[in-house]
Amino acid sequence: MEQSRIDWPSFGACAAIIAVVGITLLTAPDAAADRLNALYEFIAVEFGIFYLLASVAAIGFLVWLASSRFGRVRLGDEDSEPEFRTLSWVAMLFCAGVGAGLMYWCATEWAYYFEAPPFGAEPRSPAAAEWASTYGLFHWGVTAWAFYCLPAIAIAYPFYVRKKNVLRFSLSCNELLGGRDHGPVARFIDFLFMVALIGGAATSLGFSSPMIAACLAWMFGVETDFGLEVIVVAICVGLFVLSVWLGLNRGIKRLSDINMYLALGLLLFILLVGPTVFLLKTSLNGLGVMTQNFLRMNFWTDPFTDSGFVESWTVFYWAWWIAFAPYVGLFITRISGGRTIRQVVTGMLVFGSLGSWVFYMVIGNYSLFLQLEGQLDFVGIMNSASGSAAIVAMLETLPLAAIVILVFAVVSIVFAATTYDSASYSLASGATLHLSAGDDPARWHRVFWALALAVLPIALMFIGGLKAMQSVLLVVSLPILVVGVLMAISLVKSLRADHPG
Repeated sequence: MEQSRIDWPSFGACAAIIAVVGITLLTAPDAAADRLNALYEFIAVEFGIFYLLASVAAIGFLVWLASSRFGRVRLGDEDSEPEFRTLSWVAMLFCAGVGAGLMYWCATEWAYYFEAPPFGAEPRSPAAAEWASTYGLFHWGVTAWAFYCLPAIAIAYPFYVRKKNVLRFSLSCNELLGGRDHGPVARFIDFLFMVALIGGAATSLGFSSPMIAACLAWMFGVETDFGLEVIVVAICVGLFVLSVWLGLNRGIKRLSDINMYLALGLLLFILLVGPTVFLLKTSLNGLGVMTQNFLRMNFWTDPFTDSGFVESWTVFYWAWWIAFAPYVGLFITRISGGRTIRQVVTGMLVFGSLGSWVFYMVIGNYSLFLQLEGQLDFVGIMNSASGSAAIVAMLETLPLAAIVILVFAVVSIVFAATTYDSASYSLASGATLHLSAGDDPARWHRVFWALALAVLPIALMFIGGLKAMQSVLLVVSLPILVVGVLMAISLVKSLRADHPG
């Protein structure tokens, strides 16, 4: 049975934020971009080290939790079974966690590091190429999924084990809040979550919509412009509204399953028709370099050269994952009933990381190969036109280019749709007063947030520029960084109270 009792204060506050921010960005784009860039520089420089420490703490905490006696705790009754088979569960958590942003960054991220590599390597050198093929695996790997996993466990435990009838971000701090589900502190935490989700979803879709528009422009022989990008957002909105209306099992689950098979087919095709040996060797080498330097990369603060690499990339990515973490945690809570804590931690850290890595190993290393062999000046196209144009040029080099670009566009659209879909579901849950296990927010409520979420990506694309989108993520993630410490403490206190040693 669907629940339709709305938490109107939370609903109204977040709807107002979307309206005010969207209008501000559209009516004063230059001033808004300047302010966002200034905020980014301030937060990245002054608070960047806390993001780096948080990444290490999240990984360490989850490894301890899964390997401890608490890892056997089942999220539900002792005899409960998982609602979704493992393959569908992995597909849904992956689609919710990465979105279409993965399709953009897996193809282009290496190019930034190739031209401005870390650790003082010479630009465009073999060392720069090695770091370029490695750092994407690091940024989209275990650390990202650790940020996602912590709130998932912290929310799922009181929801399934203590049978709380709310599905909101503040539930992650339930023990510290004394069980007050609708108190002022809980409402404030939920408000922070909704703001972070709105900013995170908007940024992810702001990255991916121009890329999808470029693919469509190539297929239909038209120019890529802001109007086409808005049409892409409208297509994604229509698709995820349909998915929201159909519900979790018929909508999100089916979209995620279909997209997983399409994406795997695309990757397998590129691997087989492309430079297979180079892709395999570069992928294996990248995993080795990342494993060997994992601690160095996590703790690197660049105190002596002050190149800005850490602030521009690692802090940006950690902010992205932190901003998305509450929403991914809520969604994964909804699909993880019946699994143990150890199963959820292992599944997210292992399958989530592997899923992200394979895109970088195939698509990213293929575009790097074209650059190194002189078959395509990917970096030059990206600098003179855009990353989206460079992606289309890269896909054009493959056999059956028209089909490849079509599949790439479809996979990206469905990724974008599932991001919108899962985000609107989480926003609707956060603005619903009571929600028991197995129940969903009201359909009209989910559809409203699906439509409202389209406003900010359009506004961010109107402003234009990578920095503005990075700035939004950093600003909205900072409060969630603080809440993350509280949820870890609350989870441990709950587990020790219910399962005394």
